[in-house]
Amino acid sequence: MATPNEPKQDRSRATRQRLLEATIDCLAEMGWAAATVSVVAERAGVSRGAAQHHFPTREELITAALEYMFDSRTGQSKEEALAVAEMAEGLARTQAVVSGLVDSYTSPLFKAALQVWTHAAADPALREHIVPLEARFGRISHRRAIEALGVDDADPVTHHLVQATLDLARGLGLADVLTDDSARRKEIVQQWAATLHAALDARR
Repeated sequence: MATPNEPKQDRSRATRQRLLEATIDCLAEMGWAAATVSVVAERAGVSRGAAQHHFPTREELITAALEYMFDSRTGQSKEEALAVAEMAEGLARTQAVVSGLVDSYTSPLFKAALQVWTHAAADPALREHIVPLEARFGRISHRRAIEALGVDDADPVTHHLVQATLDLARGLGLADVLTDDSARRKEIVQQWAATLHAALDARR
């Protein structure tokens, strides 16, 4: 049964989401310095006062955006893992998993997160918020990769091979920040997928 407060609550949730998405876009496209409350509010199509009603300080806005990024990246990784597990087998499955992981580290979400990581290196208070979030995301990403590949994480070699794949994906994402690295990245993904598949197959 509808209540008089529901439309207002819905509008409030929609405004909050627009602000978080605008923060991510500003971070990814313009960097940390440009992602101010005023700029974010303008991009979200709301007043500065409305933005500050939801997030009184810039730090609260950035922290909330980090949590939103974390949830978005986690949701994407889950959907991708399920899709890969259903559509491919053998080497094709491994290639799809590796390609999907690398793609997640060349997305606007990763570029936005990178801006915050860089700033947090010199900001202990911000770093306190980021480290637990990223640690949790890392554990979930690892688990999703294991599920998508259909391998046993109890085997220490398999565990390290999957972690190396995640580290490789992150490194390729960093290489793509300044220049379009897609051609070289495609070759590396194909080669590593073949190497990974052979190594995992030997552990089964």
